[in-house]
Amino acid sequence: MPTHLLKVSLQLPLPIEQVFPFFSQAENLARITPPELGFVIRTPVPVEMRQGAIIDYSIRLYGVPMGWRSLISTWNPPHEFVDEQLKGPYAIWHHTHRFRPDGTGGTIIDDEVRYRLPFSPVGDVALPIVKRQLARIFSYRTEAVRRILLPTATGSAGAVA
Repeated sequence: MPTHLLKVSLQLPLPIEQVFPFFSQAENLARITPPELGFVIRTPVPVEMRQGAIIDYSIRLYGVPMGWRSLISTWNPPHEFVDEQLKGPYAIWHHTHRFRPDGTGGTIIDDEVRYRLPFSPVGDVALPIVKRQLARIFSYRTEAVRRILLPTATGSAGAVA
């Protein structure tokens, strides 16, 4: 069963001390998720982000509602955290968020998602659709983060699926 990889990077002209706190608030995930996914956090907020934290939320994929449960398996502020799907649409979802100084006072955010589709290998027939969907979600996320954290400026981003 193949595991797939998505990598996305975003550079912001803000120090890591300003950037990481935004991502450490689980409720901000709704602000950077495309509206058509109907993202709703089910865990009472504010969520105490820490290693071992579990976050429940719901999404809609192609109009079909589904629950998703994530475990924060690594918590190393302000440099890294990992969320892993315990329950949801993927067979595996392991999302590493890394934050590093860019050398000019800004921050580079690197997202690395390792995922496996359900019902593999038969489910892999949907891989082209899933890759397009994930590219769209992370493109939206990049623009939303820029819009929220840099309301009058722009950053630079690159994505490879």
